[in-house]
Amino acid sequence: MTRVVLRLALLALLFTPRAATAQDPRQSAPRQFDFYVLSLSWSPSFCAGAAERGARNANVQCGPRPFSFVVHGLWPQYDNGFPEYCQIPAPRLDRGVVSSMLDLMSAPRLIFNEWDRHGTCSGQSPRAYFETVRKARAVVKIPPEFTDLKEPLSVTPQAVEEAFIKANPGLSASAMAVGCDAKRLTEVRLCLSKELRFRDCAEIAKRSCRREELTMPPMRSG
Repeated sequence: MTRVVLRLALLALLFTPRAATAQDPRQSAPRQFDFYVLSLSWSPSFCAGAAERGARNANVQCGPRPFSFVVHGLWPQYDNGFPEYCQIPAPRLDRGVVSSMLDLMSAPRLIFNEWDRHGTCSGQSPRAYFETVRKARAVVKIPPEFTDLKEPLSVTPQAVEEAFIKANPGLSASAMAVGCDAKRLTEVRLCLSKELRFRDCAEIAKRSCRREELTMPPMRSG
């Protein structure tokens, strides 16, 4: 009977959720993170998916403006896991800051959400954080074959990685991940140090899309 009880106790320990230690002992403390992930969303894929779902909240991003790669977010990361919602309530985000980011990020709602969930973990003021977002985006060159896409393009995840690596000296496959849905390229995630230099990120890179072929829908005509 004692062996049975001990065995059950061990199983209980193995399968008990450990929310406090699941990711990192720093537990979403502002400024306490290891690196950034810059997520660049392929906007035409987002709009194609939204149209299929009948989504009504995509009007700003999916209007006549010809969005291509847009900044989804700049996310503080741990080497294992990530912090989020590091200040509740989040410090107020000035409308002027929101307006200043609309050339890189597609909608005010996205900007507010990214600040609340990720920006608060940077330990920076709202203005300083979004200045960092702009600097991070400036680090990355979009491959020329993706800058003015007029027709649907069939690609492989590996080809997308290779195109970004060719356009960005210092970038490697171990410092990025290609995102996809069932049929489309959805985003490219690139790992940057706090000094905004490309750096390896095994946990991110291993989640790169493994599909054999993807479609990149074309940009809308302006």
